[in-house]
Amino acid sequence: MPLTPQATPTTYWLEHAWLGTHVEPGVALDVEGGRIAAVHTGAGTPPPGAVVLRGLTLPGLANAHSHAFHRALRGTVQVGSGTFWTWREFMYQVAGRLTPDTYYALARAVYAEMALAGITCVGEFHYLHHAPGGTRYDDPNAMGEALIAAAADAGIRITLLDTAYLSAGFGARPNQLQLRFSDGTADAWAQRADALAGGREHARIGAAIHSVRAVPAGQLSIVADWARERQAPLHIHLSEQTAENDACRDAHGRTPTQLLADHGVLGPRTTAVHATHLTGEDIGLLGNSRTGVCMCPTTERDLADGIGPAVQLQAHGSPLSLGSDSHAVIDLLEEARAMELDERLRTRTRGHWTANALLRAATADGHAALGWDEAGTLATGALADLTTIALDSVRTAGPLPRLAAETAVFAASAADVRHTIVGGRQIVRDGVHTLLPDVPTALAESIAAVRG
Repeated sequence: MPLTPQATPTTYWLEHAWLGTHVEPGVALDVEGGRIAAVHTGAGTPPPGAVVLRGLTLPGLANAHSHAFHRALRGTVQVGSGTFWTWREFMYQVAGRLTPDTYYALARAVYAEMALAGITCVGEFHYLHHAPGGTRYDDPNAMGEALIAAAADAGIRITLLDTAYLSAGFGARPNQLQLRFSDGTADAWAQRADALAGGREHARIGAAIHSVRAVPAGQLSIVADWARERQAPLHIHLSEQTAENDACRDAHGRTPTQLLADHGVLGPRTTAVHATHLTGEDIGLLGNSRTGVCMCPTTERDLADGIGPAVQLQAHGSPLSLGSDSHAVIDLLEEARAMELDERLRTRTRGHWTANALLRAATADGHAALGWDEAGTLATGALADLTTIALDSVRTAGPLPRLAAETAVFAASAADVRHTIVGGRQIVRDGVHTLLPDVPTALAESIAAVRG
């Protein structure tokens, strides 16, 4: 079922609305053609015929970094200890079993889980392109098209960040499992990415460089130029592991950030994901170029990656966004909370970000990182993408309504999302997905199909 905007003009009455700087009681939104046509404050009671959203309504949340198939790893990779690298080997096994059909089923269920968590747009960092052994499907973009269809049928928007993944590490040939990821050269990647159809209401196409390990230095600029020419977002995993930094210095005599700067990858349309282990010079290069940074705290702590210098990055000029990455949990409120609380643990001081700043990372700045600048705010002309959080659950009951932003960030969870609206169309109503009513079963069945 294609994602289409609500056809009939609708008025939504928000009991409490987060307007970017404060919480406003009694706000009515007129929605036409999938966008907010007017915002009326001071609406103490619902207008006649309005759809009532009780609780705190925010702009829809943007999950700026996702690997949909990693959802199949939840629980399993938490057994025992291990490292990022042992986790990666298990991930390869799951990747090796996916087909376009099973990937569609899994991604549809994962994206429906996101909708239940108030996420209205996902950035899918997509590198699983080909059949096992690297054999091309009849449609070379069959796997990417499966993800785009899955997002539509789950009722959310997607930026497919088609990913160049060419090497096992600094020029080494891909191993047998990685052949599914590789197009051979950046030029071949660009040719395949060009074939992805645009013009769909719910989907946009961006680019990604998997990492400086996976794209040889001489081909980085090809991917960056492709994105620049199309004014498309460009994402890259950056310095997630100290081993990556060490190997990059050994190969090129510089850090991964310096290598990206040398090849024209950094800039305001680029988002570095993780950026955990940076030097002071790296932070300056990212901030001065206005390169965004997507923090994924629940994955970074699950993999014991470390805590990235988010405060310093933002202070130097890098906008921050949030992602659930490997989907150890899917909860953007937890990602926002974790960014602040992790920094408190590291510094033993509180208050690095306000609740408003953390919500901006989860909404407007996340959408901007994915190329949806017209989303992420409750303002006239913006896309009518909304999420409503209950203020009467066991987690959220008690605080004054004017403190609802703080309540959402520091107390609420994805379980408190009551409604999710995309393009004016209600995708989640009273905690139930309207397009896929039994999301847990869909998740269980699709994961069982690829478990092996």
